[in-house]
Amino acid sequence: MLVALQTPYVDSRAADLSLTLGGPELPALAVRDVDLPGGIRLRLRLLGASHQVVLGGLTETVACLPGRRPHLPDTLHDATAGYRFTATVLRPAGDGLRTRVAALRAELAGDPLALVGVFPGDEDAVTALAVRPDPPGGPVAWRTWHAYPQTNELVLTETVVEEL
Repeated sequence: MLVALQTPYVDSRAADLSLTLGGPELPALAVRDVDLPGGIRLRLRLLGASHQVVLGGLTETVACLPGRRPHLPDTLHDATAGYRFTATVLRPAGDGLRTRVAALRAELAGDPLALVGVFPGDEDAVTALAVRPDPPGGPVAWRTWHAYPQTNELVLTETVVEEL
């Protein structure tokens, strides 16, 4: 689902992002509930400051958070919780960012397992989330994209949560 957001984004570059696990659901600009086989429900949430995903008792927030020192780890693995997170920052050459974001919008616009927010002022200012439909019995996974045209950065994240 493609959504035209009506507010400017808060985070302005990859270095402003932090990963937080737990905590409350923050005010959202758009929300999409995704039901997967096996009774698994995820809530995809676009924030003015990036995204949240809620899965059962797990809340993952990747955002610019006031009062929190920015830190987005390349990897985080908590074997006890069955949680794996990876993040990559790309700086595509030439028109690479524009091309990647256009392809992403086209690919995910009609996807029932995705939520894509386009911020006003630049069609390449995008935050997107997409669930990978692996259950039942397998891990639950999602990917996100955060595009910052003003700094020519594309932040890719992938999260895998083992069977709940």
